[in-house]
Amino acid sequence: MKKKAVVLFSILFVIMMALSGCSSSSSSSSASTKNEILYWNPFTGPDGENMKQIVNDYNKTNPKFKVKNVSIAENDMYAKIPTVVNSGNGIPDVTIVHAERIKQFVDNGILTAYDDLLADYPEIKAENYVPAGWNIGDLEGSRYSVPLDVHSFVMYYNKDLLQKYAPHALDDNVITFDEIRAAGELSQKDKITGIGITWTRPIFLSIYHQLGGDITSDGKTPTLDTPEAKKALELLKGLVDDKIANKDGEDPGQLFKSGKAIFYPEGIWMQNGVKEAKKLNWGLTNFPQISPDKIVNWTSSHQFVMLKDKNRSTEKTKGVMDFLNYVREHSLPWAQAGQNPAALATLENPEYQQLPQSFLIKDPEMQKTLKIFDYKYNGFVVEEVDKLVGDAIYGKLAIDKGLKAAQKAVEDKIAANNKK
Repeated sequence: MKKKAVVLFSILFVIMMALSGCSSSSSSSSASTKNEILYWNPFTGPDGENMKQIVNDYNKTNPKFKVKNVSIAENDMYAKIPTVVNSGNGIPDVTIVHAERIKQFVDNGILTAYDDLLADYPEIKAENYVPAGWNIGDLEGSRYSVPLDVHSFVMYYNKDLLQKYAPHALDDNVITFDEIRAAGELSQKDKITGIGITWTRPIFLSIYHQLGGDITSDGKTPTLDTPEAKKALELLKGLVDDKIANKDGEDPGQLFKSGKAIFYPEGIWMQNGVKEAKKLNWGLTNFPQISPDKIVNWTSSHQFVMLKDKNRSTEKTKGVMDFLNYVREHSLPWAQAGQNPAALATLENPEYQQLPQSFLIKDPEMQKTLKIFDYKYNGFVVEEVDKLVGDAIYGKLAIDKGLKAAQKAVEDKIAANNKK
């Protein structure tokens, strides 16, 4: 009997060890080993498969430190970062964060600068990256990030409906809100929506900046309750009230994909979803503008950062740099996910230049239209913008009241943050 028990225990032990081995190699695990680089990113959507391809291709080059790809839902990842840094346990070796987070992370002292590492990687330099992506990582004379991409919020359009209702709107390569309104007034009789109200944050911020507004006046004080912000909300509310835009509760994406909307403002990263509508004849252009004289395309950037970790070895840090240098030259799969890589090496690829979103980067003048709102309290601002815009433009909240409440909420959050 005792012999059977020993055999049974041995079998169970082998099974447990096998399961443990499977668990440690899972992409969802945040554990790291001595000979691998733990890489956190927020790519849990379809683009995550493209990032896995880049990582797998890199690992096939047989580097000394292979990369372990761990995709975590964005809000969860940002919640985990201060926890792991403070505990000193489970800290990733390299992490993707949004550009808007970098200033606050630097203020909080949780990022490692790249300064001492770049001498050994001379190709990781400003001249080899899109300025909008590169410049964001340079703070107070030190470099805290290396860009992966610059991703912008632009506008898809139905080519057939555009030809029918606004045949000359793109003659100057810019579609204005006046042209959208005129097209929408014509299309109403055919029950065709002029424009979809999609992600209200970049829609509002793009218009706000076109009008001369910004979310801070001096890099410290938030500026939401302004005449320009009110005018931006009134413009959007006018489109809703006059039935140029979709009704509250209607799915703008479905309207566009089913041929029931002319214009569809969305991110360049949404191309795969648009492509699903096989019969849709679509194009991609700038976000709509108030005037063609000042073009603003809301933009963000995914950036590689290294969180502070006193236990990370010099050899592993070098492994991180090897990976970033590889990505610099091999970002085409990321472009195929609908993104604009920040590394110029990929932008010169003929296959990339045929992609719809490449118009934003190929022309240096177009690069100047890319606006990243890198205010260090951007997170507090956008939380309130996300609450405000939809309610204000669909008549659920008075614009003046909403702006005053948003301004106070951001100020209160900043004050609470600074007391910590």
